[in-house]
Amino acid sequence: MDMDMDNPDFKRKAPRRKGDDRVILHFDLDCFYAQCIENANPHLKSVPLGIKQKSILATCNYVARKHGVKKLMGIQEAKRLCPDLVLADGEDLSPFRDVSKQIYSLLKSYSWNGRVERLGLDEVFLDVTDVVAYNLGLVNHHCLEESWFCLSREDPERGFAFDAREVEGCVWPPDFVSDRENEGTDSLRLRLLFGSHLAFYLRQQMEGLGYTSACGISTNKLLAKLAGDRNKPRNQTTLLSSHSPLPFLDPLPLRKIPGIGGKTITAMKSLLKTDDDDDGLTVHNARTNPAVSPFALERLLAGSGSGGEKGIGQKVWLLLHGIDGSEVKPTMDVPRQIGIEDTYRGLTQLSQVRAGLVQITTSLLRRMHVDLLDDFDAVTPPISPAPTSVGKGRWLAQPKTLRLTTRPYYPPSEWDKFEYNHGRVSKSVALPRFVFDLNIEPESIAERLVEGTLMPLFHSLNPDKSKLCIGLLNVCVTNMDRAKESSRGGDIMAAFQRQREVEEIRGVAFADEPPDGEEKAEDTSDDTEVEWVEEEDEQDGVRCRLCGCVIPVFAVEAHGRWHELDEGWVESQGG
Repeated sequence: MDMDMDNPDFKRKAPRRKGDDRVILHFDLDCFYAQCIENANPHLKSVPLGIKQKSILATCNYVARKHGVKKLMGIQEAKRLCPDLVLADGEDLSPFRDVSKQIYSLLKSYSWNGRVERLGLDEVFLDVTDVVAYNLGLVNHHCLEESWFCLSREDPERGFAFDAREVEGCVWPPDFVSDRENEGTDSLRLRLLFGSHLAFYLRQQMEGLGYTSACGISTNKLLAKLAGDRNKPRNQTTLLSSHSPLPFLDPLPLRKIPGIGGKTITAMKSLLKTDDDDDGLTVHNARTNPAVSPFALERLLAGSGSGGEKGIGQKVWLLLHGIDGSEVKPTMDVPRQIGIEDTYRGLTQLSQVRAGLVQITTSLLRRMHVDLLDDFDAVTPPISPAPTSVGKGRWLAQPKTLRLTTRPYYPPSEWDKFEYNHGRVSKSVALPRFVFDLNIEPESIAERLVEGTLMPLFHSLNPDKSKLCIGLLNVCVTNMDRAKESSRGGDIMAAFQRQREVEEIRGVAFADEPPDGEEKAEDTSDDTEVEWVEEEDEQDGVRCRLCGCVIPVFAVEAHGRWHELDEGWVESQGG
């Protein structure tokens, strides 16, 4: 929709709704991190379980919530409410990532068009428009109750029986009553109805692996995600509306809309001249206020000094009306680069640096095994401790470049004087081939890589040992060389697709690094998420502006609470 965003006379017109014939499914695994631990330790399924990050409870299972425990609580408070609370460490995301890819692989195996997009570790979008359209062409409208959903064009017997008269699961609006007489001619409702049965079938397949989920079914990604949030856990909701989704959207707090972050909400409060809390400011409040228009939002969010991207006003305006034309993007098969970093309260001894590099490099090698090998035999990998066994399988890609990045430590009193990346320098070399030897333990490879390659790089970056005070170490592999197709390589499904994911609190990141010695300003604005469904680069964790850690999405609030409790600094490797 073309609009002159620089025209102050642009009127407040509701955006024209174009017909959207898509059927989009959004799956969100229930208490994913807790489910992973419970499946690896079945005796924990019936007990209150919490996932800790430092001294904060990042998340917990539903058993714990029945005892009054809530995510983001301090550990002491959670233990006071529930003395029997079992705590599991959630800082190492490698095993969770492994389970996430197994779920993703399962769902992708049912896709015909390859439009399967992972969002973080526990959410997946599927565009099943083609599958639904194919089955609509096969349905007998005179016998809907005995319908067959075909899962393969080549094998008509691969599928499941279902009743095409009824929507599977929950429906919005809640008072929806199926019009049996017109059901066969209402194309939109019938497509979404078919999508609801496919969603239920796929949820059953995931439960066969031990993982329950919630699902939303609608015509775009925004509405599918919001619909799925309505009836959690272990449920699904189909948004059935052939007209406008506004009655569904209007009561929602503005903060619930993906792509509208805290900075945008703060700015909009000033525009609306309201002091309502975040829950009190609804979509309806914002959408119907005379002060809100695409032009006003553009001037507010992308004006001089605001830092917003051009066109953000129109994007937010569309989101307020439930319009989202973004496509479900096939997830990358391998990451462009993989990096691990950690922050410290000043490393002054080379022995501390060496220990830090060994720990980081060991984690990096395990990540390479998880992300770049095609062998995933174990349906439920061990959760804790982190695996130390050698890898198996075929390399999907091999990075050719190793990069080390360091940055000095700055005390809190100086944080307001420098950008986060001030003093950050990097140096790259060719990655030694011995790192790809799957017959050697990662710890042994890490020791050799640190002594022979990384410590010399460190000395080159930090020649003055008398002033040694390191606040950050980052080890990254990049310049991926994809494996050539072999007799095994022709199976597309073997190359499980990857995407930038939420990362562990100690700094796992696919962070784009600057060239050697250059600084790169970090964009910490959550408002870049306006295109949350389109930009793969927005799927990372968020870098903390105080301590520099890359925080997984599910732990961002917990990490903020940790700082508020004055415990917010990542100590050296021994700390």
